Amino acid sequence: KPGEQKPPKEPSSLQCMHLAVVACGDRLQETLIMLKSAVLFSNRRLCFHIFAEDSLKPEFEKKLKEWPSSYTKKFESSIYPITFSVGNAQEWKKLFKPCAAQRLFLPVILKDVDSLLYVDTDVLFLRPIDDIWHLLREFNSTQLAAMAPEHEIPKIGWYSRFARHPYYGSTGVNSGVMLMNLTRIRSTHFKNSLIPSGLTWEEMLYPLYQKYKNYITWGDQDLLNIIFYFNPECLYVFPCQWNYRPDHCMYGSNCRGAEEEGVSILHGNRGVYHDDKQPTFKALYEVIRDFPFEDNLFQSLYYPLQSKFLDTVHTLCGRIPQVFLKQIEKTMKKVYENRVIVYLGANHRY
Repeated sequence: KPGEQKPPKEPSSLQCMHLAVVACGDRLQETLIMLKSAVLFSNRRLCFHIFAEDSLKPEFEKKLKEWPSSYTKKFESSIYPITFSVGNAQEWKKLFKPCAAQRLFLPVILKDVDSLLYVDTDVLFLRPIDDIWHLLREFNSTQLAAMAPEHEIPKIGWYSRFARHPYYGSTGVNSGVMLMNLTRIRSTHFKNSLIPSGLTWEEMLYPLYQKYKNYITWGDQDLLNIIFYFNPECLYVFPCQWNYRPDHCMYGSNCRGAEEEGVSILHGNRGVYHDDKQPTFKALYEVIRDFPFEDNLFQSLYYPLQSKFLDTVHTLCGRIPQVFLKQIEKTMKKVYENRVIVYLGANHRY
């Protein structure tokens, strides 16, 4: 209406769903396929925070610019060097895989970001990021991060059998998909095994590593398990379909959420996208990798996936194709419905 004041525009950082990834060594291609899966299906705008070795930065910039404009307009990206704000950088770099410990420092580095989804490079989104982003609203007043259990069954879980350090819950948690309220993390004092009073996130990281470094196997993931062991009220645990790994099907199906709803986020750890041990995971990776951006999703993504899955029925994971296909089919139908509505709206005349 004339003279009516418009509400102030939300800053772009708040309109974005923030996605962070850390890429070193030979992880360029894998990271790009992960980002592609995010852009293919998501609804709201994305802000990518890519932490990469200096040698990878120009490659990331070049490859992302090659994507068609209909997709590049859906995101903005920032590329950062690998940095560790406390302790010995060389020690952090050697912790588990090169640069993996970088994720521990995201609350310290991304000071202007309120909430963030961190994922490993070997993750694929089979539904919009919007759906996991909505879980932030389910956090209670003390929760500041969300992860999935490392395993569903304690007696065959890694932590419950082998860990020599404290870990969260009965099976530990997996840090490959981690939703974080960074504002809360920065303002919280965490209980710990070092001093009776609480420590901030940044104060705690290096002393905690020093105390447990001879006992940890999975690097930064173990440190996160130790932190949430002492601060269980800070963690929201989301179900296994949000971080679905070979462990969930290679010994028989043990992720009920995926059986009911389908896989939401696929996590191809153990290098399964690049060998023939789990052909179902590899099939999904290759189909998303090879999908031409502007093509028909059903014709060039879903149908090739179905035919590739026929070759995997000899494996335990391949015997449950519906688990892998259910969410991706639902998501593609929604993408088409939205496009049809937009198209009809633009062309309809009353």
